[in-house]
This record gives sequence, C-alpha cells and structure tokens, in this order.
Amino acid sequence: MIKISAIYIIRIFYIFASILKMQPLYTKYRNFILFTAIGCVATLVDFGLYSLLHYANFHYLVANIISYHVGIVCSFLLNRHYNFKMKDKTVSRFCSFYIINLAGLILSEVLLFLFVDRLQWNSLLSKLIATVFVGILLFVGIKYYTFKKPKQDTP
Repeated sequence: MIKISAIYIIRIFYIFASILKMQPLYTKYRNFILFTAIGCVATLVDFGLYSLLHYANFHYLVANIISYHVGIVCSFLLNRHYNFKMKDKTVSRFCSFYIINLAGLILSEVLLFLFVDRLQWNSLLSKLIATVFVGILLFVGIKYYTFKKPKQDTP
C-alpha cells in the first residue's frame, strides 16, 4: 500500500516537472494552443450537430452549413473571452471572424463535395479531414486579422 502511494507521488512529481519545463513553450504558443483547444470544443459542437442532422436525413451540404454556423458562434465567444481576451469592438470583431469563417465554410463545402461526390469517401470522414485542413488556415486569419493586437504608440 505504501509502495503504491510512493509510485503515485513520483508520477505526480514528474507530471509537474514536465509541466514546468513546458511553461516557456506554452507561453510562446499560448494563442495557438488555446485556439486549438477551443477549436476542438467548437468542432465537437459542429461535428455533433452535423452528425445529428446527417442521421436526420438532411443533405450533407445543408447539414454542414447549419452546423458550421453554430460552431462559428461557439468559437467566437470562447476565443474572445478565454483566448484573445479582447472585449472591445465586439460587433466588428465578430463580423471579421464571421467573414473569415465563411471563407472557411466555402473551402469546407468544396472539400466535402470533392471528397464525397467525386472521390466517394464517407461523408463523416470527409468532414473530419476538411475540418482539420480548414482549421489551420482559420487560425492564421483570426489571429492576425480579427484579434490582432492594436499597435502601440511609441514616443
């Protein structure tokens, strides 16, 4: 019993040690890490709703449009509050976030069409592949356009 407890204490120590070593890495890539985590949450919402609509016999492209829009709103709210922590210009930031995501939706629709209609791939697998590819492109646009930091005036 005591031996098992010591093993757990050692494991906890190694976990904390590895976290401390990763702190500079986390600090450097914080926005990307949080964007990815938030993107996973929004993607689960998107993919979950897409799956429900798919099994409710919605056409896969219509299901994608509906679920994608719900994912956009979820992602914006979480990124604004937890990741980029910018509470100003909510309407203009949402508009630019939405436009960038609409470009992502168009790309997603094109990829789904190619994968499902042309290559005859499974629509759920196709949705997953398209989501990963589009998500990487979205990060760049959102970080450097929607949530770009204001320029500091230097004297």
